[in-house]
Amino acid sequence: MGAVSRCGVLRLPSSQSLFDVEPFRTAPRRVVVRRQVDRATLVLGSTQPTQLVADRVLRERRVELARRRGGGGAVYLRPSDHLWLDAWIPRDDPLWDHDVSRAAEWVGAWWSAALEGLGTGGFEVHTGRSVPGELGELVCFAGRGPGEVLYAGRKVVGLSQWRSRQGALFSSCVYDHWDPAGLMQLLDVDDAARAPLVSDLASAALGVGELEPAVDDMEALGRALLASFDGWARGVGS
Repeated sequence: MGAVSRCGVLRLPSSQSLFDVEPFRTAPRRVVVRRQVDRATLVLGSTQPTQLVADRVLRERRVELARRRGGGGAVYLRPSDHLWLDAWIPRDDPLWDHDVSRAAEWVGAWWSAALEGLGTGGFEVHTGRSVPGELGELVCFAGRGPGEVLYAGRKVVGLSQWRSRQGALFSSCVYDHWDPAGLMQLLDVDDAARAPLVSDLASAALGVGELEPAVDDMEALGRALLASFDGWARGVGS
């Protein structure tokens, strides 16, 4: 990635470099980058074993496999079906917080304000410890973590956090429409159990295009988030 710009869009051909955190370590100021995949990619959380993956299906569908440094469950990304932002906060930034749970709450407020600016509302930011539930360790959007945004009890913004001695990286994502079936086909799950799991996951999350009123312009949402990032302060939007 070379020198990291403070705000921008990053397009990289390799999913492995896509989730590389190392360039952020040397960034002296806060940085936000929009990540974009150029092919379907299954992203595992930092502690998830590769044995979870249905290798044959991955090969047949030409889906890349990547691993992010932040924790949590699996995420399935396809070009243009999501908005993914990485936000880097160095330790001397006012948004830095030593408390891991509290540190992510500003991310939820930031997303909520951008969504509300596009005409929708009624969001809740999860505070306190993670509540993964029965499936949260398998699929990111099945559980609730600090800073994640909910609408009518369903997750809209997924979030993971990676921390180092230089700062913290917050990876956040929304979908246009939430459809867990494609993700579950890529995981090594018993065929008889897959349909019930998909049914359970379908009610766990929501895409921004399914809100009332719907957010049907992901590009406008991305621009709003990038534009507000530099001036965002803890407590804004709360």
